[in-house]
Amino acid sequence: MNLMEVLQSQLSDDVLGQISQQIGAEKEQTATAANGIFATLLGGMATNATNTSGLASLASALDRDHDGSILDDLAGMVGNMSQTENQSAAKALNGAGILGHILGDRQEVAAQQISQNSGLNINQIMKLMPILAPIVMGVLGRAKNSNGGLDLGGLANILMGSVQNAQSSGYGDLIGSVLGGVLGGNQPQAQPQRGGGLFGQILGGLFGKK
Repeated sequence: MNLMEVLQSQLSDDVLGQISQQIGAEKEQTATAANGIFATLLGGMATNATNTSGLASLASALDRDHDGSILDDLAGMVGNMSQTENQSAAKALNGAGILGHILGDRQEVAAQQISQNSGLNINQIMKLMPILAPIVMGVLGRAKNSNGGLDLGGLANILMGSVQNAQSSGYGDLIGSVLGGVLGGNQPQAQPQRGGGLFGQILGGLFGKK
């Protein structure tokens, strides 16, 4: 399963239009920025998945708060993120909290690079990131629960494979510019590798080993 493709498929024309209206942007620019955000968040989670504690923490969060049910009505989710009273749903839609776990204090640095590649300004990117973060977790949670459920190894593999597939299947320039820029341009030569490989190296410096 290529999570990048699944994520993009969630942004229907209606949902993309609704999000674009919220952040004050054109659809095309929003879609480009969304690709950068999706790649960055998947990469951050893939890096956390290279060690047992980070992987277990991610799996626990998915089991507890992110079963993928938010994907059933994304238009409603986007329109009601700030108005959710149900505690369980509130956790699933807590974009700021999700970003804090994945990116930590690197959110603004990532936003700056995504801004340069999409044409949106920093404020628009910072509004867009917490809208998209719950979608990423929802897609990953649904993937984890599919086909009888993924164990920790399966979860790690789907993350690593999706990031590497995105790099080698048409999104290499976007991912390289976003992640390379965040790392200060110290990105290794992009070549597909097994396991953590390339993205473990690239993102290890950004997010650190936990």
